[in-house]
Amino acid sequence: MRRLVWTAVAVLLALAWAQAPEKVSPEAAAQKGCLSCHEGIEAIVPEGSGMMAQIKAFGAMAGDPAGCVVCHGGNPQGLTAEEAHAGAPEALAARGPQTFYPDPGSIWIADRTCGQCHPGYDYRLNLALMQTEAGKIQGNLHTWGFPETWDGKTPYGNYDVKDTDGPVPQVGTEAYKKYMAQLIEMYPQAFPGELKQIPEASPEEVQADPKLAALTYQRHDCQRCHVGVNGREKRGDYRGMGCSSCHVLYGDEGFYEGGDPTIKRDERGHPLKHRIVGTREIGGIHEGASGGIPTATCNSCHNRGKRIGVTFQGLMEFPYGTPYNAKGGKQPKLHTKKYLFIADDVHHRGEPGKGGMLCQDCHTTIDMHGDGNIFATTLAQVEIECEDCHGTPEKFPWELPLGQGEEFGRDIGNAPRGLADAPLPETAAFATLYPKEDGYLLTARGNPFGNVVKKGDKVILHSASGADFEVPVLKAINQADAWVSQDAKVAMVSVAKHAENLECYACHASWVPQCYGCHVKVDYSGGSSGTDWIKSGSAVDEHGMTAESAIGSSGIKSPGKISESRSYLRWEDPVLGINGEGRVTPLMPGCQVVYTVIDTEGETIAHNVIARSPDEAAQLGQDLVPLAIDMAPAQPHSALPEARRCESCHDNPKALGYGIDGGIYQNRYAEDIITDLTDPRTGEPLAKNYQVQIPAIPDLTFDWSRIVDPETGKQVATVGTHWPLSRSLPAEMRENMNRSGLCMGCHKEMTNEKVWSAVSTPGTLSNAEHLDLMHKMLLKYYEDAKKGQ
Repeated sequence: MRRLVWTAVAVLLALAWAQAPEKVSPEAAAQKGCLSCHEGIEAIVPEGSGMMAQIKAFGAMAGDPAGCVVCHGGNPQGLTAEEAHAGAPEALAARGPQTFYPDPGSIWIADRTCGQCHPGYDYRLNLALMQTEAGKIQGNLHTWGFPETWDGKTPYGNYDVKDTDGPVPQVGTEAYKKYMAQLIEMYPQAFPGELKQIPEASPEEVQADPKLAALTYQRHDCQRCHVGVNGREKRGDYRGMGCSSCHVLYGDEGFYEGGDPTIKRDERGHPLKHRIVGTREIGGIHEGASGGIPTATCNSCHNRGKRIGVTFQGLMEFPYGTPYNAKGGKQPKLHTKKYLFIADDVHHRGEPGKGGMLCQDCHTTIDMHGDGNIFATTLAQVEIECEDCHGTPEKFPWELPLGQGEEFGRDIGNAPRGLADAPLPETAAFATLYPKEDGYLLTARGNPFGNVVKKGDKVILHSASGADFEVPVLKAINQADAWVSQDAKVAMVSVAKHAENLECYACHASWVPQCYGCHVKVDYSGGSSGTDWIKSGSAVDEHGMTAESAIGSSGIKSPGKISESRSYLRWEDPVLGINGEGRVTPLMPGCQVVYTVIDTEGETIAHNVIARSPDEAAQLGQDLVPLAIDMAPAQPHSALPEARRCESCHDNPKALGYGIDGGIYQNRYAEDIITDLTDPRTGEPLAKNYQVQIPAIPDLTFDWSRIVDPETGKQVATVGTHWPLSRSLPAEMRENMNRSGLCMGCHKEMTNEKVWSAVSTPGTLSNAEHLDLMHKMLLKYYEDAKKGQ
């Protein structure tokens, strides 16, 4: 890895921390240490906490009574900024090379900072998806037509990384480790032993093979969210590095609002305050505030791709920015986008007087930090399922077997998973401990939730926000026959295949962000360039800072300018398909790339190209090679108690994969659309001076929302590019689901006056009357059957 060696002075100037006194007296330094300049700064954790007591005790040994050097290094007896931010007390020498660490959370030096008290976390995080982004890289490159990068060969990550201790998790229960051993044996590609850094492509290499522009696109536009670099300096995207990415809060505006006199308050890019958050017990950034990590912190990254963070908040990106504000302006851009509010997830909405849940309330330490193995996809790392807390109508969560909800096509048996008597050691050591009551619930893979307990037949979730929630348990609802509607009871209990085949969110995801068509232009002309987040993150200095860390820095540039747009947006009634676990799931447009590449001379060397996916054809066993425009299986994070209407799946060709209204719209992508004067017989333009209004995408002969040809039943686009079970709904399932036109079973006789006059009365039936009539018909049929008629 290349390193940029910056001086401490350069770091300070770049970070604009230069408002301290030019020099302090030896007496002040001896008495106050770092607070000689930073007096007024917030304690990193609340005064009086056990953690703060340990920091101060260690700091006193190093000559810094406030304990700043424990995390930040540096020399508390320095009389100038240069002296204070260079070297370190001898008492800290055992930690390894010492200097000043502006952001102690940086993953590049976390073994010497956060890792002092949290050993192993830095190693786990370095191999986890928040750092490697391996799944994102593989999925995007597949869409550009790269040979399959998830085939057992060494896949790509943001950096070279190797799992030095083999495929055994470093953390987790024995049940979890046994479970993961089975999963790794089934899908070794999902748990590679090492990753190679995603390569870069020169303009000359792109000239010879235009699809290599994908590497430029990936490095410039897609990889900025890993924790090895700081957040992008845009509204809503400010954040720290490594541990600080989540545990140090930044406001959307990026302004500091604390008491440190050396930090500018009119400069964007600073933490909201000098305080870490994470647990209920440690407290929040303000006195009395929630100690948990706000959803908006997660959204500094989770606003692209699957967009689960902003979806959880109920936000859907939209171009208009209306309604107007009080000054007649439009809304400010957030994550460089404008938004429309649709509906926030029930877990985010919460309860009156309690508020909603936080991401960390469901997602475990392994979901966040990893377990010490390398994961190739999100599904490989995330260990939770909806049933873990809600159970099923037939079984309480503790009665379910491990693997419920992620069967991967195997028999998981019926052995109850039971409960745990204690949280994981990592949870017990660093998180808030809650009374176990009857026991801690287990995840689908066998680890205890440290914050979810059984109390009789109730499930209690303790949120890091400070609120406690009683979780709706499906078996208890079923026993009490307390369903919110007859429809819910029919769907959950009467139709057993729903529980057997569907993800819970196949019905309960009320909406799904659908950004159809990802139009990418990579332009190498005129010396154009953009920030290369991989190069920038690879250039680490001795302070743990990367090339783009300094406020106002754009990092290291590389050739190529990216432009990105879309075809259209939707949110209602998503397409359904099969995910990697083998269950029916909502799909959302993943990487639906159609690319155009401009070379260094300004010549177009690729125009509106869509790749194809021969490996998907082989996996499906079909001769038709699908377009590599992916519809990705997703957990949208938009759950509402009110589920999808039956008709939104059973009478909806879009849900079945046939396209919006069966694909009757937008089916002329493959030809230029000319709006000027044309010959009505031939379509040829009559004017010599005309422009093509809508350029063609030659290979796209159907709408983006279609994944199955209804005539042939063949899959025409990819569905997931990571797991072999992911695909469109199989033909038998589509046939069983398709209930279009069933009304005609009765209404086709409306033209037969003899029949219709005998069975109907004048007037129009309401929906309720229709249902009542059909119910009476069923009971009449039943009575006749009993009589043998």
